[in-house]
Formats: sequence, C-alpha cells, structure tokens
Amino acid sequence: MTVTDAREVRTACPYCGVGCGVQARVAADGTVSVRGDPGHPANAGKLCSKGSALGETLGLDGRVLHPEIAGRRAAWDDALDLVARRFSETIAQHGPDSVAFYVSGQLLTEDYYVANKLMKGFIGSANIDTNSRLCMASSVAGHKRAFGEDIVPGVYADFEEADLVVLVGSNTAWCHPILYQRLLAAWAERGTRIVVIDPRRTATAAECDLHLQLKPGTDVLLFNGLLAHLAGCGAVDQAYVAAHTSGFDATLGLAVADAPSVRRVADGCDLDPADVATFYGWFASTERTVTVYSQGVNQSAHGTDKVNAILNCHLATGRIGRPGMGPFSVTGQPNAMGGREVGGLANQLAAHMGFDDPSAPERVGRFWNAPDIARRPGLKAVDMFEAVGDGRIKALWVMGTNPAVSMPDAGKVRAALKTCQFVVVSDVTRTDTSHFADVLLPAAAWGEKDGTVTNSERLISRQKSFLPMPGDVSPDWWIVSEVARRMGFAEAFDHPGPAAIFREHAALSAFENDGARLFDIGGLAGLTDAEYDALVPLHWPFPIGASAGAQRLLGDGLFPTADGRARFVAVRQEGAALPVDAAFPLVLNTGRLRDQWHTMTRTGRVPRLMANAPEPAVELNASDAAAQGIADGDLVRIDSRYGCVRAKARIGIGQRMGEAFLPMHWSGRFAANAAAGSLSAPVTDPFSGQPELKHVPVRIMREPVAWAGVLMTRRDIRPTGLVHWSRAAVAGGWVYELSGTEPPEQGILLARRLVDVVPADQLLEYTDRRTSTFRAAATDGEGRLAEALLVAPQGHLPERDWLLSLLASGEPLSPLDRRALLSGRAPVPVPAVGRIVCSCFNVGVNQLAAAISGGSDSLDEIGKVLKAGTNCGSCRSEIRAMLDAGQLQAAE
Repeated sequence: MTVTDAREVRTACPYCGVGCGVQARVAADGTVSVRGDPGHPANAGKLCSKGSALGETLGLDGRVLHPEIAGRRAAWDDALDLVARRFSETIAQHGPDSVAFYVSGQLLTEDYYVANKLMKGFIGSANIDTNSRLCMASSVAGHKRAFGEDIVPGVYADFEEADLVVLVGSNTAWCHPILYQRLLAAWAERGTRIVVIDPRRTATAAECDLHLQLKPGTDVLLFNGLLAHLAGCGAVDQAYVAAHTSGFDATLGLAVADAPSVRRVADGCDLDPADVATFYGWFASTERTVTVYSQGVNQSAHGTDKVNAILNCHLATGRIGRPGMGPFSVTGQPNAMGGREVGGLANQLAAHMGFDDPSAPERVGRFWNAPDIARRPGLKAVDMFEAVGDGRIKALWVMGTNPAVSMPDAGKVRAALKTCQFVVVSDVTRTDTSHFADVLLPAAAWGEKDGTVTNSERLISRQKSFLPMPGDVSPDWWIVSEVARRMGFAEAFDHPGPAAIFREHAALSAFENDGARLFDIGGLAGLTDAEYDALVPLHWPFPIGASAGAQRLLGDGLFPTADGRARFVAVRQEGAALPVDAAFPLVLNTGRLRDQWHTMTRTGRVPRLMANAPEPAVELNASDAAAQGIADGDLVRIDSRYGCVRAKARIGIGQRMGEAFLPMHWSGRFAANAAAGSLSAPVTDPFSGQPELKHVPVRIMREPVAWAGVLMTRRDIRPTGLVHWSRAAVAGGWVYELSGTEPPEQGILLARRLVDVVPADQLLEYTDRRTSTFRAAATDGEGRLAEALLVAPQGHLPERDWLLSLLASGEPLSPLDRRALLSGRAPVPVPAVGRIVCSCFNVGVNQLAAAISGGSDSLDEIGKVLKAGTNCGSCRSEIRAMLDAGQLQAAE
C-alpha cells in the first residue's frame, strides 16, 4: 500500500467533554487507525486510553443496520411514516404535551438543533430533555443564577497558568485524563498547587498537595466557610464587588451564620481543622486560582447551591475571566455544551434563550416561522419518565442514550417504557432501551456522521465522517427531519446537510441579540459548505465581524444580566435528600471507571479497555466489609429503597467508613444485574432537576456463593437463570464469569446449558462428582478452540490464562494442547501478564511487579522500561500504589 492509498481525516473524539482532536487514518483495506491531532488546542496530540482505542470500536458487531418495526426489518419509508403518523395522531387526540423526546450529549450540535426545533418549535411542547440533565444541569442553573447566562468563563490554558487549582467532585485523572496531564505538567514545571476535594481517595487524589476527603454532600458548608474566611482576612476584592456584583452582604451574612469558624466547618465536613485552614489560606493568598468542578458537585439534590457556593468565592475575589483564574465546570459528554447552545434541556430555548424571558419564545418563533412554539418549560428527565409511566406521555422518542440503565430508579423507568403506547429508539447499537422500541431506527456512529461539537471550554470542533454508512444507517439530523416533513413541516426542515443546519443555528444566535446574550456565533452564519468542512477549532462567542473567537469571558466585569452585574446567591448547607438509617446504613456513590464510557455500548467490546476492570465491583472500606464478613472478591448484594444489584467486593483505602462506590457502566448486556441506576433515587435538585446520584442509602450483604464458573467463548450470548454473571470482551471472543448460591451439583447443570448448543462431535467434557467439578471444551471445524467451560466449588477454579491465549490465537490446536484442554492448564508453562494496569500499552500487573522487583523504583523508571504511564497517565496512581507497596515490603 502506498501513501496515496490511504487518507487521513481530522475529527474530534466522541467521549468526554475535553473534546480532543483525532486524526483517523483509513487504509486501502478499510482498516482505521487513530492518533491524537497535534494541531488541536485541546490535546496537542495526546489521547487517553479510550481515545487511543477508537479504531477498535468501529466493527459492525451489535450495530443496528436497518429500521425495524415490532422487531422486524422494515423499509425506511414505512418506519418513518409510522413514527410521523403515531406522533401526529397522539398530538391530535391528546395535545402536544402527550409526546416527548429524550436525547443525548452524544448527538452532534446539528442533530440536537433539529430535534429541539421540531419538538419546541413545531410540535409546540418543550418535552425534550437530554441525558445531560443527569450530569450538567446544576452547573447550567448555577451559571444562570450568578452570571445571567450559562457561561464557562475560562479556557484550558488556565489550568497551566494558575498557581492553585482546586478540583471539586472531579476524578479528573480518570474522567478527563488529558486535562489532568496538562495540570500535572504545570504542577511539575511551575509548582502549581493542586487541592482535591472528594469523599473518595481517587486516582486524582493520589497526586496532589492536599486532599480534603470530606463527608459526602457538605460542599456548601466548606465553601460558605471559605467565603466567610475571605471576608475575615481581608481577601475580598471590595472594589470589584461594589462595581460588578449584587447581593454580597446577604450572601456573606448567611455564609457566616452557616460556617462561622474553621472548627465548625471541619466538624460538619468531617475534616482535620488544620487541612481546612491550609486550604482557606492557600485560596485567600493565591490570586491565580482555578476551581474545577464536575459530577460530584452537580449530581446532588442541592447541586445548584453547591455550584453557587463555589461561584460566590470567585466573585468575592474578582477571580473570573482572567488568565489562570476562575470557576470551571468540566462536562462529561462530547457535546454537552453544544446541546445547551441549541436548547436541548426542557427548560431552555435555542441560542441561550429561555422561558424566563417572556419575549424569547416569540423571538425564536419568528425566526423559525413557528407560531405554535412552546411557551413554557417541559418535563425534565425524571419527571418525563414518571409521566411516561403514568400515561401522560403516550409517545416517546429516545435518541442515542440508554435510560433503561442510566436513569435513577431504573426499574421503574423500564416498567414505564414497557407500558408506553409508542416508543421510538434511534441508536447505533442494541441497548437495554432498544428492547422496548416499537420502532428502532439505525443511526450513524462516530466515523460515519458529520457535524460539530463544543467542548468544556466553549471550543467548537468539527466531527467529520471518514467511513461510509453501513446498511441503511442514516444520520440523526436526517432521521428527525424526515419525520418532521411527514408531520407536515417540510418547509422548515428542508436542510440539504449539516452545514445548512449549522448556518441556521449560527444565524439564530445573532438574531435580535445586540449583545444581550454572550452566546453569539453569527460570524459563522455565512460559511459556505467548503468553509464549514474546513472549519478549524474556535471558541465562541464569534459574532459578526469577529476575526477570532473570544477565549476568556466576563473578565471585564460585565455580565449578561439586566443590570450588567453578577449575582451572589445566598446558600446554606442542607442535609442529604435521603439520609442513611438502620435499614440502609451505607452511602453509595457512583461514577466512571478509567477505561469505560457510559453503558459500555462502545468501549465494552474492546478487550484492552475491559482488561483493567473486567467485572462489576463495589468498593468498600475494610471496616465496613469486616463488619459484614465480606472478603475481597466476594459476591455481594446491594439493596436500596428502589432496587437491588450484585457485584464483587473490592476492599481498599479509597472509601471512607460508611461509604461505598459502584461504577455506573454495567448494563444488562454485560452483567445479570449490576446497573447502578437500579439503586439510585429519583430525588432531584429543585432548581436544576438533576437527580442525586452521589448519595444513595444502601445495605450490602455477602451472598453465600457455592459454585463458580468461567465460560470462554466466541459466541455473544446472554445467560439466563443464574444468580450472577458478567462478561468481558477478550481477544477472540468473550469471557463470562458465573456464580450461584445453589449447591455445586445444581450449578453444574445450570452452567452446562450454556454449551448444550455445541454439536456432540465437537464437545469434550468431564465431570468429577466427588469434587463437584465440570470441564468442557469445544473446537470448531478447523480444530481451533471455540469455547471452554470450567465449573467448580467457589474458590477452586483453575487459572484461565492459557485457555484465553488459545481462544485469542485462532490457530488449530496441537495434539498436546487438545489433550490438556480439560485440565485448564498449559502443558508447557506460559507467562501471564496478569490484570492489565496500563491500557494504552497493554501492560499487566505481573509485568509491573517484575519490573519493580528488578529495580525500577519510580514512575519514570517504569515508564522507561515498560512505557506504562507515559501516555494518558490515568494508570499512574495504580502503578504508584504498587511501587509504594514494594518499597514498604523491602523496608520490612
């Protein structure tokens, strides 16, 4: 293959809100490799473990390739006609509020725009909400209360120019690794101090100057105390406060009453008073301070108040919108910001307009020529699915998200989807939610779709197509527009492509704006298709006449409020919406794993991304585990007021006593019952509507497992009838972990059903009733290992590394290997790398242990020998823990 046979396309990563640039190279044979784009300002060529593996997510396994009606393949015209007819009939009979859209931060801005336009502008209801409600709504509400508009004033360069960076409720090392690496570089090169405020000892907390491991939910108390301290030590910028803000005296008065002393704050937050005093002193004396906050702040019944408690401290010191200083909300999804720009939330209108301005609906309606535009907010996500369940919403369209897993009280959400009269799902893959679809529509995936996304620093980037759309797949904007046309709105949805949609979006941002709203990209409304295709990353605002996008905002002290002043918001510390009690004595937190994304529809099929954490596990404090007789690796049952799940116990130092952590990712396609949403409470913040996902009272009990099994297979299956199973992608297929509380003999019968489909002449099996052990293996027609099943009493399974290597190799078995199959042990010892620690370079725990034993005694030395920790750096904390353990053992 020559250079001319290949092509390379600059695009944007589809994962977190960092918004990294990616260069995708398509070879002549169609294979795709990716690397970071060195010219993109967000990442300068670096990618995290997930971004580095993007080329491995592009297969068609699990893809929805054709429209389906009632589970059967259908033509596009039939499917679109049915969707349009059922929505139109429902609206005619029950009114526009009887239908709803639930959309996603995975959509491109152009997709988001047409969906919002259809629902709010032409159906005439604001019942369109987005899964960003679960992650960013409290930041949106806090920004609007303080600034008058949803504004993130800073840029990523501030992380490197600050002298103090405070990370609040943000495991940046795992959730935004590239930003974290930029911060660590500043920490090493210029001595930037890092403070981490988080109830968990996360990977982020492993590399910082101060970790405030506060009691969950006490953020308002901590920042009210900081505001009181700033006033008491003379660190308030009185001139700035007088000239540019309102409400300071009332806010300070409540803060002082709430948090009158460091001791009071320390007691309420369960912190060492000396640590609180150190943090307050650093903040007061450091002008260049950035406070970064994320889901640990937002996902709370008091999330908006937490945001405003942080913003109050920056307003009091005037540290906003200048180099190296300001509050900074980091988003969780690739286009959470773009969705907010087009009004993707139920209480927003497009172009940063809202229903709180009586003139805004009429203004947007005139621009769209939509006289029936919605004039009041719609139902937010939790309320929306309650309305689906009680029958108020009779037709629902879910786009690019999986609420059957991710919504709080997910069992109730699944029941609502099951009883809803008409459900449409447009998505890339089959999910737990698509199971409920009356009509399933095949949407374009990353690499196939074309449009724009906006990252956390207001940087608009192009996400470009470089692969043909397979089967009958179509982009979301086209699907929505086709339904709109069939509903009678053809003239308003005649966009020939995403460039035309973007031009309309840009023009609306400038329409009758006159500087009232900072979101203004009117300078891009005249882009030709060629200019849109060549658009380089740029910040908004970009008004008419601009030559470049504005970077930092609000530094001039002028705010988009009626009087031009920022508003202090008086807040007080409130208790958890649902406190623990005798029945549910532990606080469950939830969040992301390092290498996984949402409900794993993309990352769950990549072996190296599954290798670090291959099964659902709940992290426990050692004291809490001991009190329940739980050992590391035990199967446990977790119960809340809303449901129950099962996971393996992981015991360590990361959790405070009385607290536990369960990752958010595990869906019914990867485990029997391990979805955190099944436990979460549908209790929401009164201002933002964001649910409290970080504080769920639970009880955790050990399950008396009697048998365990492992199935290694090339087949993609869903076991049934088992107490617990989970699966992980491996090279060549899947590995299924099985376990049950039944006697081992019954466990053998249950597990054996999984290989009953194998032809008898391809199956080798062995049963030892004395030891309750069962082994089976099957080869395919070419003599390669197709699957192997091992069942034994709990704790007696053999190692499976050799069998997994045979599955991965794809080579015919040798006679020696074939004879050894049922033993599960290699006839010749095979070195095992162990559980993968560094996903970027596929470095396992055994390799790291050997390097440490061989004298590599620092992260730098490990990087030189194995390259581990030298790319995205999100494995550094785990490597450091191994180094510390090795040094401690040597000292003993």
